[in-house]
Amino acid sequence: MRNYTLLNEFILLGIPQTQGLETLLFVVFLFIYFFTLLGNLLIFTAIVSSSTLHTPMYFFLGILSISGMLFPSVTCPKMLLYLSGQSPAISYKGCAAQLFFYHFLGSTEGCLYSVMAYDRYVAICHPLRYMLIMKPGVCVSLVTIAFSVGCLHATILTSFTFQLVYCAFNQVDYFFCDLPALLPLACTDSRLAQKVGSINVGFLALMLLFSVCVSYAHIGIAILRIRSAEGRQKAFSTCSAHLTAILCAYGPVIIIYLQRTPNPLLGAVVQILNNIVSPMLNSLIYSLRNKEVKRSLRRVFQSVMLAVQK
Repeated sequence: MRNYTLLNEFILLGIPQTQGLETLLFVVFLFIYFFTLLGNLLIFTAIVSSSTLHTPMYFFLGILSISGMLFPSVTCPKMLLYLSGQSPAISYKGCAAQLFFYHFLGSTEGCLYSVMAYDRYVAICHPLRYMLIMKPGVCVSLVTIAFSVGCLHATILTSFTFQLVYCAFNQVDYFFCDLPALLPLACTDSRLAQKVGSINVGFLALMLLFSVCVSYAHIGIAILRIRSAEGRQKAFSTCSAHLTAILCAYGPVIIIYLQRTPNPLLGAVVQILNNIVSPMLNSLIYSLRNKEVKRSLRRVFQSVMLAVQK
């Protein structure tokens, strides 16, 4: 049996083809990360502080806001550290944790989009039974299922990735620990892990996207059956923000999988869009396109200003 000297850390090489741009990228990503956290925190505060927003739709939006703060925090702080000149090294356990939480929170967020699409389907297609169907217990159960699916998905990927032996090369040609960057470094056969990873990620993404499409197909049919233009506009406005957020989340992924020849720089840009930019856009979309959230945010700002003046 072969003896291996096991690794205890990895070196993150950063975003491909960006040498010499570290200072500029640090400023840009720090700005985006700060406003991502601030925007999602404000939405969550607005929902919690306003009793008029204590409904199923805003319950799911509040959970999505929490996810929007946690998801970029998996990769962004470490990226900001090495962009500022700190060590690019990450421990073996830290790398495993980063991989797990990236896929856990990412897939949970995808599940939440599907749950929110179902919520809009019930609200528009079955308005009279909406509160009967979307009871508090049902809402909590749907969120619990979303987190459970995310946890199972991340556990499978992390287990298959880190049961492999890493012994020779420790330079990860990426800005965080992810499957495509880690598996080529393994000293043992990684083909099974690659197959499981591709099938797991692909199947989950397709199922979630399919569920969203089914919900919105029914919503679209229901809206077309509404006779008045005002009624159609009102029905569409209730789900336009969510639909825009879904396009921002799935759009970059669709682009990257449609390219014939993989481009490392394009792949990194898409990951950054998903990791950092998309959560920031979610906060802007839901705050700018939702009158109830805007009113609640105004009340929050007024309360803060009164507290400061005192």
